[in-house]
Amino acid sequence: MTTAYLSLGSNMGDRAANIASAIAALRARGLRVTQESALYETEPVEFLDQPWFLNSAIEVETELKPEQLMAVLLEIERAMGRERRVPKGPRLIDMDILLYGAEVVNEPGLEIPHPRMAERKFVLVPLAEIAGEAIHPVSLLTIAEMLDATADQSEVRKWPAKII
Repeated sequence: MTTAYLSLGSNMGDRAANIASAIAALRARGLRVTQESALYETEPVEFLDQPWFLNSAIEVETELKPEQLMAVLLEIERAMGRERRVPKGPRLIDMDILLYGAEVVNEPGLEIPHPRMAERKFVLVPLAEIAGEAIHPVSLLTIAEMLDATADQSEVRKWPAKII
């Protein structure tokens, strides 16, 4: 079994329910969800003309290889109705692999650790909540240290509701 950390986000429809549905779908496909961060409302970055997101991070235990795990995430996104119309644009659900054990993967369509996580508070804040001491296998910084060092000034605020 490998411990992996995933980022989940939604800014369309019932955002909290979308994240909860994605987590349920992961469980239904045999992934063991061992930790869930709180939900965080986050302002859009890069493509700004869209609704704010809800984001969370989860820890999973899996026997899937990184490529298989990514395929499962994409399958769940499609099954939930995600359409990729505008790059970085609104999305019903978005799931990314942030860390997969201590592995580094650089393949077409899959980079682990996530290549832009150090630049994104919407990823680092929820991840630091559940895995602040996890080590980034390239920078060798902890997630908490990465959060302290990020230049991202976008707003990230804890959402009052829990994942359903």
